[in-house]
Amino acid sequence: MDKQELLFYNEYEQFYHMAETSEAFRKFCSDAFGEDLSQDGFSDMAQIERILAFIPKGEDVHILDVGCGNGKMLRYIQSRTGAYIHGFDYSENAINEAKAHCGEHADFICGCMGEVGYEQEMFHVITSMDTIYFAPDMAEFTEQLMGWLKEGGVLFVGYQEGDVMPVTGDAYTTEFARVLTSKGIDFGVEDITKETYEMLKKKRAAALSHEKGFAQEGNSEWFGLLMMQTECAEASYEEFSKNMARYIYVVRKK
Repeated sequence: MDKQELLFYNEYEQFYHMAETSEAFRKFCSDAFGEDLSQDGFSDMAQIERILAFIPKGEDVHILDVGCGNGKMLRYIQSRTGAYIHGFDYSENAINEAKAHCGEHADFICGCMGEVGYEQEMFHVITSMDTIYFAPDMAEFTEQLMGWLKEGGVLFVGYQEGDVMPVTGDAYTTEFARVLTSKGIDFGVEDITKETYEMLKKKRAAALSHEKGFAQEGNSEWFGLLMMQTECAEASYEEFSKNMARYIYVVRKK
């Protein structure tokens, strides 16, 4: 596959270079999300704490992050749990950074959804934070993920509507929910739209507080992008929720 044809490929290559070099962005992430994990989007620490609740205790626990970026989220989870961490991403810059900073019990691969493969029943937890809708075939990729999970393992999906995916009726009418239902896969889901609205307000305030720092680094374009990403939070929640929604899906393999 020609990576240049992939959605947002060039933008993410530039993003991860900026994330590695920008002190203003590191400070912004800490203020906006509670920790600098090079977040681009919606994954604050409250959502990541939810993941931790599903990671079992033990010396041989393996977790996979789909679209892992530069691996900071995985390294944070490893610091809290001691788990073996695995991740893949299509961004070469991101994976190079992940490999440069990973310690023991870590494996990072540069590759695309639908092309990367793992052993069956390898993982206790698989996370997909704002990535599953980039799969060439969501139904096929979901089936692949379920195959990689151990019995009793958990697939944890952060899913946004109103950005890449259009807004549907509710958490049970999203494309991902329809995929799970069509395959007879039980799932739990939490609507965190209101929580996301408040987070976006905080994200916007954090960006504004570091506007000068972004400018001094020559990164004003990233500040502008943050302003654009969070403009929706200037509306009332009633208006926001008509155009945006966010859900956390938890799928346990039986």
